[in-house]
Amino acid sequence: MEVMDELEEPRVARHKLTVEEYYRMAEAGLFAPDARIELIEGEVIDMAPIGTKHYWAVTTLNRLLQRAVGDAAVVVVQSPLRLGPHSEPEPDLMLLKPGLSTSALPTGPDTLLVVEVSDATLAYDVRIKAPLYARHGVPELWTLDLSGKALRCLRNPVGDTWTEISILSQPGMLALPGLPGITLNLEGLL
Repeated sequence: MEVMDELEEPRVARHKLTVEEYYRMAEAGLFAPDARIELIEGEVIDMAPIGTKHYWAVTTLNRLLQRAVGDAAVVVVQSPLRLGPHSEPEPDLMLLKPGLSTSALPTGPDTLLVVEVSDATLAYDVRIKAPLYARHGVPELWTLDLSGKALRCLRNPVGDTWTEISILSQPGMLALPGLPGITLNLEGLL
């Protein structure tokens, strides 16, 4: 047995970036202007490129959500969501409560629904981002798995977990959270 096998895992101190540090780095030009990145738990994460299937799924969902909610909510596409001092993901779609202040980015409690479209990122979206969204008060998360052709609906967050999870292989009419009487027809989306 080599000496290396006997050593325990090294404990390395990491510096978790704050959202403010992240913005200062961007303003200083440390990130390319077209960089697709997000801040997750204090680490700068490269986002996967947007492929054709992903593009059309987001575009279709955006159109469907806009039509369904009208002025009852605000639909936002690929924009930052402030989740505490160390995280600012950019979900594919958000359904926000109407009448929010325009002087700050939305936070978890400002959302009605967050949608992540997963072409090659399902494990990351489910294992890393879903607990983050739950912990920061997002009431409902949908992950649209394009490869597996399924829609995961995660509801009722408690701590880092979701107490209600539905996996739909053929989604049809779905009620939109926080908007009584408003539904979204997802038939044929997958």
